[in-house]
Amino acid sequence: MTLRAVAAAVLAVSASAEAAPASFPALFGNLSALATFDTDVTGTQLIVTLTNTSAADVTVSSQILTAVFWDIMGSTPSLTRVSAMLASGSTVIDGVTDPGGVVGGEWAYRGDLNSNSPPNRQFGISSSGLNLFGPPDLFPGTDLDPPVSPDGVNYGITSAGDDPSTGNGGLLGKPLIQNSVVFTLGGLPPGFDPLTSIKNVVFQYGTNLSDTRIPEPGTLALLGCGLLLVRRARRRA
Repeated sequence: MTLRAVAAAVLAVSASAEAAPASFPALFGNLSALATFDTDVTGTQLIVTLTNTSAADVTVSSQILTAVFWDIMGSTPSLTRVSAMLASGSTVIDGVTDPGGVVGGEWAYRGDLNSNSPPNRQFGISSSGLNLFGPPDLFPGTDLDPPVSPDGVNYGITSAGDDPSTGNGGLLGKPLIQNSVVFTLGGLPPGFDPLTSIKNVVFQYGTNLSDTRIPEPGTLALLGCGLLLVRRARRRA
């Protein structure tokens, strides 16, 4: 086999082994969001991109995207906080970032939520405390808006169609991200594939777990199947 053929074979194996990104959209009324899970070129870091895709104006804090929760199937990796930064083209309204668009001092991550989280998901990223996240859970970065903790609606993700001049007193003047943040988590096991491993994604809005929480459509479909089976069982009984 020639050197060129060997190189081609190696590239083919690498391409076939490359993990596929997994994207999870959600839609509820005027609220819509997208979470994309991917790996870096080394396969050792999980890249989570969280976007508020709504074109609607935001007028109350319960329309601000503040968190995403998910599960990982199979063995549970111990992930570490690497970075949180604005996605390309995104900006902060009435606020600042660290150099390079870093907003890690305003976002937190935990991988040990599980039954402690009302969504019943093990992993979560949030800009609000939600009685789940605190100062030890923050990504690297400066405290851009006191207190030194994920708190309130500050640095949550507003919609792409938001008009900053509208909104109630709880939003006007608050630093908000428009419209996407990229989070990097280290510690992935070899061969991790987001497409087959990431499940049960849930989007949280507002500053309270009683505010709107939207499962991605796959979860909604499973819930629908479960309700249908329960109804059929009751009819047979």
